[in-house]
Amino acid sequence: MEGTLFSPALEGMKHVKSEHGELMTKPFLEVCKLVLPILDKFGAAMTVVKSDISGNISRLESKYNENPSRFNYLYSFVQAEVEIKTAKSSSSCTNGLLWLTRAMDFIVVLFHNLAQHQDWSMCQACNDSYSKTLKKWHGWLASSSFTVAMKLVPDRKKFMEVIGGNGDIYGDMEKFCTTFSPILQQIHKFLASVGLDSMKAS
Repeated sequence: MEGTLFSPALEGMKHVKSEHGELMTKPFLEVCKLVLPILDKFGAAMTVVKSDISGNISRLESKYNENPSRFNYLYSFVQAEVEIKTAKSSSSCTNGLLWLTRAMDFIVVLFHNLAQHQDWSMCQACNDSYSKTLKKWHGWLASSSFTVAMKLVPDRKKFMEVIGGNGDIYGDMEKFCTTFSPILQQIHKFLASVGLDSMKAS
């Protein structure tokens, strides 16, 4: 393959913001979708994370498709739900966006770990990332199933070969983390500003 598995997502990130710096719904969701083929390479270990991400993308996409001009900007979902007081519902788009962002936080820290700590095992990189991101939002059940899933992570060397293609895998990984992280921070900041950044999993 041309480049690495990160190349499409890196390309997609160039279009996530409007010329005024606002986050655009469709390009953001596209970038999240482009992360899924990378997660596929983890095999069964990431099944739960992957289905969670896919479900939240679908939720936001179907809302966007109802009225693309109204929901052109990412925060418009949240503003619409805050107005009608449904933002805190577990089936809201706000909740979908929050959990999608949290899952992406986990992925960014995971790849940051792999790039920065080339002596770490895959399991070490995953567990460290989980404890820094998703763990505090998960209840006992979600946490236990995650711990079990992490026992299925692939061998690091094989994984790196699979996702590397013919590009500079560590360079692309770093670029992915440094470009995506500020976008995710911006979403958290916005959700916090409307008091919606601390919802936990049931």
